[in-house]
Amino acid sequence: MAGELSDSAFGTTVADNTSKRVGLMKIETGKGTIPLVVLLAVWSVSAISSLPGLAVSPILGDLNGIFPKATDLEIQMLTSLPSLLIIPFVLLSGKLSEGPGKLRTLTVGLVLFFLSGAACLFARSMTGLIVISCLLGVGAGMVIPFSTGLVVDYFTGDYRIRQLGYSSSINNLTLVLATIVTGYLADVEWHLPFLVYTLPGISLALSLFLRRQPAAAEPEQSAQLRHKSIDRRKLAELMGLYFFITYTVLVVTFYTAFLVDDYKIASSFSGVLISLFFLAIMLPGLFIDRIIRRLRRNLNFVSLLLICAGLLCCGIFRDRTMLAAGCLLAGLGYGAMQPIIYDKAATIAPPRSATLALSFVMSVNYLAVMVCPFLVDLFRHMTGTHSDRFPFLFNAALAAVAAVLIWFRRENFTLGLDESYYKN
Repeated sequence: MAGELSDSAFGTTVADNTSKRVGLMKIETGKGTIPLVVLLAVWSVSAISSLPGLAVSPILGDLNGIFPKATDLEIQMLTSLPSLLIIPFVLLSGKLSEGPGKLRTLTVGLVLFFLSGAACLFARSMTGLIVISCLLGVGAGMVIPFSTGLVVDYFTGDYRIRQLGYSSSINNLTLVLATIVTGYLADVEWHLPFLVYTLPGISLALSLFLRRQPAAAEPEQSAQLRHKSIDRRKLAELMGLYFFITYTVLVVTFYTAFLVDDYKIASSFSGVLISLFFLAIMLPGLFIDRIIRRLRRNLNFVSLLLICAGLLCCGIFRDRTMLAAGCLLAGLGYGAMQPIIYDKAATIAPPRSATLALSFVMSVNYLAVMVCPFLVDLFRHMTGTHSDRFPFLFNAALAAVAAVLIWFRRENFTLGLDESYYKN
């Protein structure tokens, strides 16, 4: 990032001069350069895509007290309905992104996300909160494809890979910080955690700069230009892989609390473990280009071995240190694979359809979140066990089998890594 001089005068104060330099810093994209403020707009959308559901989590145990007349079904609807609505609207937004009104779709989603989030602060009934949360799910669903779609639009080649890594890191860092903040806010007043849902207002303000600086066209040598439509076979393979790895590691977020309880460790430690897990997902994104050059076509193989080792640590050892190490290893493995899957999804589609391809891939993340508990219960029933260790040990076995498969299929587009990623 290099600073450039301005064409306009901002004044002579130190603060003004600093703003002047920051506003005009140019970011290389592989297609040319964009101002720093445009990159910040792109990052801001990446940051908010993980927010849905966060505000409700710290107050779930208190909802019966907050709304004494609320039924168990209503409480379940509060968490499940918004998540269910996200999936179709992720796909709808992706489809709308193929048309000329791409940024208009983003704006509508941000407005709905922001307004419904602000409305949650004034909810006085469970029914009202459910309705508002559903609207929030719709808005979030419209925004989520752009968390990676904008990166694909503005960047190409190695620059795109690097920015997808940063995008993933920002997303997970926001998730960790917002989780901590909402927990503290919930202790003050139950409405306050919903303040995190007003963050899309920042993205809405910054989106004005996206309109002023449209994304440049893909360079002639871009692999995307070789496609007239989305390669459906490769898309299905990427969706399958992303669903698999997401389901595999989700046991950390869903079942760590039960595991900690079984190991007779303080229940608060489960929150620490989950935070470590998301922090670990964040880290590979910061160095994804170096990781690619180091591991090359073995990246997915090594990543699945890390996931396997991490889940085994959680399922075998009762020591706090090993549990923490397990969550870190699982997060690192997942975090290394995620941005690569996003980039591959973009390369199998022409530029106008890249966000649509990404929307299909991203939708399976939310599908995995919804079905994970049901799949674990199904596998428990099939094996006749109810051990709290089972989800970790069983998914570790799945990851090990997948790692072996990938070892022998490293030349495959989906399972391996083409040399174009590291030949330079």
